[in-house]
This record gives sequence, C-alpha cells and structure tokens, in this order.
Amino acid sequence: MRKIIKSFLFLLLLPAFVQAQGDPLLTPDSLAQRQWVDDLYAKMSLEEKIGQLFMVLVASDQNKESTDKIKEMIREEHLGGIIFSTGGPLRQAKLTNEFQSVSKIPLLIGMDAEWGLAMRLDSTFAYPWNMTLGAIRDSSMIERIGFRIGTHAKRLGVHINFAPDVDININPRNPIIGNRSYGEDRQNVAQKGAAFVRGMSRAGVLTSAKHFPGHGDTAVDSHKDLPVIPFEKERLDSIEIHPYKKLIREGVSGVMVAHLNVPALEPEEKRPSSLSKNIITQTLKQDLGFQGLVLTDALNMKGVTNFAGDDNAALQAFLAGNDILLMPANLQGARTALLKAYRDGKITEARLSASVRKILKAKYKSGLHTSQPVTLDHLYEDLNAQEDELLYEEAFEQAITLVKNEVDLLPVKNLENKKIAYVAMGDDSGEPFLKGMKKYTEVTRVEGKDIGTLKKNLEPYNVVIVGFHKSDESPWKPYKFSEKELYWLAELGRQRSFNLVLTVFAKPYALLDLVSFDDLDALVLGYQNSVIAQEKTAEVIFGAIPARGRLPVSLGAGHPVGSGVLGKSLGRLGFSVPERVGMDRKKLSRVDTLVQNGIDSLMFPGAQVLVARRGKVIYERNFGKPTYDAADSITSEHLYDLASLTKILATLPIVMSMEEQGKISLNDTFGELIPAYDTTKLKDVTVLKALSHYGRLPSWIAFYLATLDKNRKPSPEFYRARPGPGYSIKVTDNLYLSDAYQDSIYNRIGRQSLKSNRYRYSDVAYYVMKKYIEQTLGEPLDQLATEKFYKPLGADNTRFKPLDYFDKARIVPSEVDNYYRYQTVQGYVHDMGAAMQGGVGGHAGLFSNARDVAKIMQMYLQGGYYGGDRLLLSRTIEKFNRCYFCKEDVRRGVGFDKPQLEEHGPTCGCVSRRSFGHSGFTGTYTWADPEEEIIYVFLSNRTYPSSSNNLLIKSELRTRIQQAIYDSIIN
Repeated sequence: MRKIIKSFLFLLLLPAFVQAQGDPLLTPDSLAQRQWVDDLYAKMSLEEKIGQLFMVLVASDQNKESTDKIKEMIREEHLGGIIFSTGGPLRQAKLTNEFQSVSKIPLLIGMDAEWGLAMRLDSTFAYPWNMTLGAIRDSSMIERIGFRIGTHAKRLGVHINFAPDVDININPRNPIIGNRSYGEDRQNVAQKGAAFVRGMSRAGVLTSAKHFPGHGDTAVDSHKDLPVIPFEKERLDSIEIHPYKKLIREGVSGVMVAHLNVPALEPEEKRPSSLSKNIITQTLKQDLGFQGLVLTDALNMKGVTNFAGDDNAALQAFLAGNDILLMPANLQGARTALLKAYRDGKITEARLSASVRKILKAKYKSGLHTSQPVTLDHLYEDLNAQEDELLYEEAFEQAITLVKNEVDLLPVKNLENKKIAYVAMGDDSGEPFLKGMKKYTEVTRVEGKDIGTLKKNLEPYNVVIVGFHKSDESPWKPYKFSEKELYWLAELGRQRSFNLVLTVFAKPYALLDLVSFDDLDALVLGYQNSVIAQEKTAEVIFGAIPARGRLPVSLGAGHPVGSGVLGKSLGRLGFSVPERVGMDRKKLSRVDTLVQNGIDSLMFPGAQVLVARRGKVIYERNFGKPTYDAADSITSEHLYDLASLTKILATLPIVMSMEEQGKISLNDTFGELIPAYDTTKLKDVTVLKALSHYGRLPSWIAFYLATLDKNRKPSPEFYRARPGPGYSIKVTDNLYLSDAYQDSIYNRIGRQSLKSNRYRYSDVAYYVMKKYIEQTLGEPLDQLATEKFYKPLGADNTRFKPLDYFDKARIVPSEVDNYYRYQTVQGYVHDMGAAMQGGVGGHAGLFSNARDVAKIMQMYLQGGYYGGDRLLLSRTIEKFNRCYFCKEDVRRGVGFDKPQLEEHGPTCGCVSRRSFGHSGFTGTYTWADPEEEIIYVFLSNRTYPSSSNNLLIKSELRTRIQQAIYDSIIN
C-alpha cells in the first residue's frame, strides 16, 4: 500500500515538476538562434541531417593517415561532431582547426573532461577527482572548478564536456565509477553536480550529466558487459535519478544515457537503457521533462553491442529517443541503417527534425554560428594558469578529512614532547608528505625488513605516522592495501608505546579492508597522492590549516557518509604561492634578480630568502653556495650565523617572558639587576633605555684584543689548545679561553663611562641581560631559549653552539679569520665577544635557517601565539614593540629595531610604523609587519671570506629586496 501511495504522489507532483523545466539550449537571442537553425536545416540534405546525429572518436596522437580518414568522414558522412580522446592540446587545436575547415556545417567538439582536459590530454591541468571534491562542504568551490574546466575547454575549441558524472557510488566494488563520483549521498552528489554545471555554463560550455539512469551501484564495467541495476522504481527515483532532477532544474545541457539493464524501467530482458524508449523517452523526457540533448554512451561498448550488434545499435538508440549517437562501432553501417529506416518510414521527419534542430541549437549556443579558429599562441599557458594552481590547492585544503581523532591528537601539539616517526606504505612516493612534515619538526623515516624489525626501530618514538601512498596517475589505479600492509598496520596498532596516525592518499574505500579503526588514534584522508595533497595533509596534521572535509562515502560503523571531525588551526605557518595571499609572483621574482646580482657582485657567496604573508610562506629560495669555491649549493637545510638577530630571537623573548612573570621591569636599572654595578656609572641605566639603545652605553667592546700577544695572536696567558682545569670555554677548534676571563668581561663593562646622551647602537646591554637571565633563572641562556621557545615552536634548526647538534657541513662558514682565531670560522659564532662566552652571547651566537627565523617572527606577529601555545602575551609584545624615544630621534623599540624616522634607515621606507625587526653583522636581516602581515628573512654570509667586505651594506640590497616584496602586493 505504501508503494502505491508513493507512486501516486510522484505522479501527482510530476506535472508541476515538468512545467518548472525549460529548454536548456535556448539562448538569450532565441529569435536569431531559431532563424539560424531554420535556415541551416532548410538547406540540409537527408544525408547531412543523418550525419549530424553522429560524433566519432579521434585522438590527436594518432598518425596522419588516421586523422586524414576522419577528415574524409567529415566530408563524406557529414558528421555532426567529434569527440577527442588522447593526445596533446596543441595537436588537438590544430586538428580542430583542420576538421572545422573541411566541414560544411560547424562541428560540435566534445571531450570527456570530468576533472579537466588532463583526463585525456597531456600538458593540461588536472583538478581533483570528483570523490575528492565530494568531501568539500562548500559547493561553491565545485562551481569555481567547473568554470575553470569550462574555460579550458572553450579555449581549446571544445563545446561540450561529457560531465559531470553524477552517479551515486553506493557500491565500493564499482570498477568504472569510483573516484569519478562525488560519493554515495544523493544530496551531496546532486549539489556538487549542479554546482559543476553552473560553473561550466558560466564559461559558455555545454554539459552532459552521466550515466543515466545511474551507474553507481554496479560491480560490472559497461565497457565489457551489461551491468544490472536490480532495484525497484521507487528506489531508482529516490536515489539514482535524484541528481538528474536537480541538474535539469539547473539547466544541464545534456544527459548521457548509460548501457545498463534496468528491469524496473525497461521490461524487455537485457535491453540496455541506452536503447530503451521507456527509459529515455518516457522517464527522462516525459517524466522528468528534460528538453536538452540526449546522448548515448559510446556505442562501441560491449554493454550495448552484445545486445544490438555493431550496425543496429545506433538505429535502436535513435528510436529510443537519443539525439546524439556517440562513437558507433561501424559508422557507415550505422548511418546506412538510419537512412534506410527513414526511407522505410520507421523514422519520421518530425522525429529526425527534433533531434537535428536540437543539435543545431546546441551549436548556436556554443558560438558556432560565428566560429573562429582556435588560437595557437600561448595555448599551454592558458590551459595551465596560476588561477588553476590556486584553486587546486584551495580545493585540497577544503577536502582533507579528519576521520578519527582520539584524545585530540591532531593537530600535533607540544612538539617539545614529541618524537615522530614516519612509516611509508603503498607503492607510490611519499617524499612530499615527509618533506612537508619536516617543515614543522623533526620527523624520521623508519623502515624495517620485517614487522619485528620495524617495531624495534620504532621504540624510540611516541608518535608514528603511517602514510599510505597509491598512484595518482588516474582514478582507476589500484588503491587497496596489500595483505602484508594490513598485517603490519594491525601489529603497529597493538603497540601501546606510541600514538598511531594513519594517513591515506588513496580512494577512501581502501579503508574498508581494515578490520577496525579501534587501534588507530587518528585517521586522515588525503584522497589522492599528488604533491599538493601530501603537502596540505602535512599542514593539517601540524595545524597550519584546519581539517574541513567530510566523508563522501561510508566507512563502516561510526563513520557514516557526511561525517568528519572539524580540525583547528594552531597558528603554524603554512606554505603556498604568492597569489593566495594577494601578491604577484612575477613582481616578486624581482627578488631573484636582486639576490643573484648580489652574488655576482661578490657581496656574499650564498643566501636564503623567505617571505611569508597572512600566515603562509609564499617565497622560499636558496641562492649561491656556502663559499665561492664550494661544490655544493645552498639549501633550506643550511644554517647561518644570525649575529645580532640573536638579540630579538633569543635574549629578548626570554626578557619579555620574565617581564610577564614580574622578574624584570623596563624601569629596572643595571644597579638593581647586577649588584656589582650598583657603585658604577652604569647603575642608573634602565632596561628600557638600554634595550632602546638610548642608555649611553658604548657601541661595543673589543674584549678579545686584550687577550692577544704582541704578535696579535691568542696569548698563552689566556688560552690553551686543549680543554683543561680552568680552561673550559671553547672559542673554536683548538682554542680554549680561561674560565676566569668571564669575570674580566663583566668587570670591564662595569668600568665603562657613559657616553653622550644620544642614540647609539650597543651590544653591551645584552651582555648584562644574559648575566641577569642566567643568574635569575638558574639556567644557561641557550638552554632557556631552546626549551622555552625553540622546541615548542618546532624551530629544531635554531641553536647556539650548532656543532653540538648538527653536521658541520650544514653550517655555512662566516669568515676566514686572520686577526683572532686564525682559521675558518665554521660552526662557531663569528662575534668575538660571544665566542669568548663559549659561543653563547646575549647579543650573538644563534644559528638558524630562514624557515625557523620565520617561525619566531610569526609568533611575534600573532601576538605570542604559535603551534597551539601561548608563548608570550600580545600586550607584552606591544609594549616591547613601542618606540619610547621617537621624540629624541631614537627610532628603536625595546630590543626591536623599528622603521627609520627620516629618509634613510633599516627598512625600505615602505613598511608600516608598527613593523619591527633587526639586522645582523654577518649579513642577516628579518622584518615583520603586522599591518601587511608580512615576514621577510634574508640570511647570508657576507663576512666570508672577510668581514671587511661591506658591499652588501653599501648597496642596501636587503632593503631593496624588501621594497621589491612590497611592490609585489596586489591586495
């Protein structure tokens, strides 16, 4: 009874539904369109009319003999259109122009471009599979993608895209749809399909939804046999056919009919849906009110030829109600059969006219009434635009799905407590994923010849991230775990010594082979194994971007379709391209030129340059070599002596933290901080004035000079070649300073007279800050900075005394010293005073790379927040980033350098007043601008081979680069 009521309601509502539909092929100038169609139709012979029904396949990578045969078909058989297959865009464009030139009536050019032209062509752009897009919550993203795919198609002279695929993929074993579907939820598939149609239509390209009435719940490929859809009519109407109702309302241009056995809609046994009048004329046209183009799926597929034969399939398809007959197995035989049927009266003039006129209307709508040849110039560039790159990246950011997240494991927090391993599974590369994770902290690839060895090797780690990587080459590639991988994964899940994260870069159905997810602490779906998918998944895992996707298909109990844990951002730096953050990459490439000019002009042998905006690193380049005669090039892993950047990247954050705790105040005096100074002339110098470089302190003190002998070599009175009692301070290789000299340094500072009351840059205050910090907190400055800041930030490449942590080859030499140490300074601090403090100075001694410097500066820019940790209070940073003595012509903040008050100074003059940063003697520089949300890092060793080389300083190259960065801002 319930079924009868449902059927009655469906029939009752049907007239209203049909009336709501319109002709999707009509153009705004419908009168002109009709006139063009009428005039053309009136001039056509019967053979030409019949020819318009056919579209044949051609591949642009075929030989000339084959393509010449197509030209002959166009002339002799009066073909209505061409469907292009494999090849390349330039070859296809040339062929399109050739084919159009020999066709009396303009050809309708079609392609399968479900995820872009790259579905068929090389050198073109591939967007994510529909399954990936099905995970996106915001359907406007799919509309934007549809528009871009349509733009590409139109640029290449393609008029109809045989897309979108709106099959509802309920059957995980479906061999032909799978990743081509938006998923198993009818609403989601309908919404995504409709959005794609809107985008394509906006680009001026016709669409063809497929595979009617629904190919999603099958386990047979219709290319090889006839799949059976065994469901009742009510089920078909509510599930399989549901998306077509919405797409018809949205104005989809065409519907492609599949080769399926659907007994509930077609009573004749094994009659394919593509040859069924009940399905096409009754259900699609009359019941659903569709007035657009009806196309067959390829008529050379076994699902149809096994029933009707090669010659007869096209005739039966036309009689069933199809307009376009796609890829007949035997064109001449099919055409002859239709001509005979017309002459025998089986095909009426009205029936033929209806389809041909519809095809001509579609051609008019595609602009073929004023058709122009495809322009060949800049074709590759137009089909691979920056906009596509940006959209692809954005799509993956929205698709990546956090399926499970026990104990809030992801995104990974508290890096200081984590030791992370990566285990690769699958048969494709996971290098981009590993490289992406390493941008955030140390992640070690761990392998084992057997599961026992692997478990043993994983013992030191408390987080294990398994990456399952399968080929991204096409959506039909194998996607399953091997039996060995399933066993290993189960064994890893049983280990309780670490948290287990599984990341899957494959079709979601791969997870159905897991017995359960219970032993997984976190599960992330990246969907595809492209470089961007891997990089963005790494960003999700470490909290640079939140997880936003939802499952497009069910993954068993507890993980239904539409579910997904909404992740959160931890404020860590992400990585992208300039246009994502309102910058122009072409203008930004001026930086490349400037840096290379600096190397060519012998300002420095090599450099790292990084630019971030709005929380994303959008420029990270390495230039030159560690030394002029080095064989290796600079990489992101090389470490530079930061020189005075140490002040704001090590000492200052600790001072700010102490200020928050009440352990120091800006009004504290040196006499209060260091009791020994209470009777000196420095006693009234305040922290505020000293760190603002307005404390009347000397610029610097050459402590080392007093330790040289008459030959200006390190005196045996102060130094030893090896460590020993009383000589433990390592200055460099084979040079150890007397421990007692530390007191001499601070005594000498205490004996200094105050200078004139004006701005004077000085290192001296940072000697005092270091001493006070270590006395008050009871730990060395380097350990404090590492534990309180660098480890939580994931700044694992930022350390004092780098040779204790890193291979010497990673550390860039800073000078060939011929005045103090008499050796190449590599891995030891360049600054002499910091060297005399064992490599740890309050003013110098820190080594790092550009990426780590950016992390610290981003923390400042975000008001002290980074990686989920509140490292400093925003009010504290504001307090220290204030110019207290601008009226006295002192531009500095408290520790931070600030923009110049007059024409020349430390910046390009293009930054905001709120911006801050610092420069370093060795050729380093970093600057952050809260208003533009820009971070700029420049690291070089301009002091190599000699610190007397001032070309970098004289050229103002660092600030000219800064100007180029600001010149590249679009919005």
